[in-house]
Amino acid sequence: MKSTPPVRRDQPLPSSRDGMPWGSDKIADMLRALEIPYVLLNPGASYRGLHDSLVNHLGNDDPPILVVLHEEHAVAIAHGYAKVTGKPLAAILHANVGLMHGTMAIFNAWVDRVPMVILGATGPVDAAKRRPWIDWIHTAQDQGALIRPFIKWDAQPASIPAAMEAMLRARQIATTAPHGPVYVCLDASLQESRLATDIALPDPGRYLAPPPARPAQAQIEQAAEWLSTARRPVILAGRVSRSEAGWEARVKLAETLNAQVLTDLKVGAAFPTDHPLHAAPCGMFLHAEAARVLREADVVLSLDWLDLAGTLKQAWGSDPVQSRIIQVSVDHYSHNGWSMDHQGLPPVDLFLLSEPEPAVELLNTCVSPRGTPAPARAELPPPPARGSGGEGPLNVPLLAATLRRALDGTPTCLTRLPLSWSGEFWDFHHPLDFLGYDGGGGVGSGPGMAIGSALALKGGERLPVAVIGDGDFLMGANALWTAATAGIPMLIVVVNNRSFFNDEVHQERVALQRHRPVENRWIGQRIDNPAPDLAMMARSQGLTGYGPVRTEAELETVLAEVIGQVRQGGIVVVDVLVQPGYAASMTSALTRSAD
Repeated sequence: MKSTPPVRRDQPLPSSRDGMPWGSDKIADMLRALEIPYVLLNPGASYRGLHDSLVNHLGNDDPPILVVLHEEHAVAIAHGYAKVTGKPLAAILHANVGLMHGTMAIFNAWVDRVPMVILGATGPVDAAKRRPWIDWIHTAQDQGALIRPFIKWDAQPASIPAAMEAMLRARQIATTAPHGPVYVCLDASLQESRLATDIALPDPGRYLAPPPARPAQAQIEQAAEWLSTARRPVILAGRVSRSEAGWEARVKLAETLNAQVLTDLKVGAAFPTDHPLHAAPCGMFLHAEAARVLREADVVLSLDWLDLAGTLKQAWGSDPVQSRIIQVSVDHYSHNGWSMDHQGLPPVDLFLLSEPEPAVELLNTCVSPRGTPAPARAELPPPPARGSGGEGPLNVPLLAATLRRALDGTPTCLTRLPLSWSGEFWDFHHPLDFLGYDGGGGVGSGPGMAIGSALALKGGERLPVAVIGDGDFLMGANALWTAATAGIPMLIVVVNNRSFFNDEVHQERVALQRHRPVENRWIGQRIDNPAPDLAMMARSQGLTGYGPVRTEAELETVLAEVIGQVRQGGIVVVDVLVQPGYAASMTSALTRSAD
């Protein structure tokens, strides 16, 4: 941490004049007892009591405070951290206004099923205690109602013992599958109240999440029989953990069954993509070869596959699904009537109520080896390894190839990839090679989530690399200051086509349907005239910025320099101008798949 340490006293002052603690001191003690690694916040008067307790009662080191410049970044950083570790951070959001700032990032965490503890504040709830004007507009009758449709649980405790219990329950619920964000709203006057007597902290070890559910043995045996006797089994490796043991168990199951495997770029790496059983390139939507493989399967094992119904529809179209479907998931516990993130309702012939890892572990004890080899992977044209001479304009495949050469086998974690990325650009060999997308599909989460993931990887051997679009970067760019002040090494490569290009393609499709000029598709989309100086934006916040980089040769030179800097603790942004041609073909394919 590069932040200035707080002033220390030789003889700490008592918590209050009579030696009794303040209410917020006990809340801070509870945060420490829960072993929350970091607290992320943007300052606000609604929780000034808790802020004082974190700094002067706990000493600002357990847990340490990371300051952000916008509440959405606090949640996004916690999201990125959880994608690596599976563990929650605490994001503190100021009153109703900070909560409203954070809502998009909270929705992302909800859809992505990551654990997170969000602390808020309001009030004073007792109107007689409110300061004129500001306390009134920063108080809500039911603050949790702002986000209740896309969190797992919320509470507004009315006493310090109730607040301590709420925090224990919050962590327990957030870390019970399916994971998700939870919210505890603290009354400002409760925080600033002085306790008449001290309150003993409960033992957090007695309030942990339950172990993963395990499906009934009869269901495991039925699934094992179907898979072992299948003609063409296919495994859809979806939302799984970053566990190496889970990774190896999935490989073992696929190899025992000679089952083809498909993966998805919307979620993290789930299976080695250069393995002979990995049947087709992964993407945001189903690759044409993957659709063919899935349509020819007689048994499909879905390991919490994201949007199983939509994927089957991409393969089968309007025809009935002829494959037997085995679904392994507990995700339906999070489905509600507000958010449609549950996607369509898939046809399922056998439902194993379990997270993927315990189900795969049990299946590995029951399946019989299939002697029939899996069909050979189709030979697909490889992406270009180099451009012509290195002086021509860049596109996404050339950027990927140049970055891969520059890293030259360095253990890397791709913390973020843009929509224009395709699975054949980069092979994954480990669960931390790639972390997936943001869940909610909004724009602006990339920088914050990349910082959170890099924070979780700090001090390890993996180089955190985020490849993000210019629109995403610009919406979240001031998250980077937190990386600079906290000293979080990382590399961000901005794929900059100076446009919200995904929507240019949408406008082109609408224009073609309506027989209107496609030449106008750029209007209201381009980020140009003037073009923002992305490298300067990075430098202004204490990072190192390069660019705009225009050619493959220039990018090779820059990457050779910056990768060494990141290894030495640097935080670097490289602005890379790309031609939109490849992005256009990719995005067009995505919109066709979505239609």
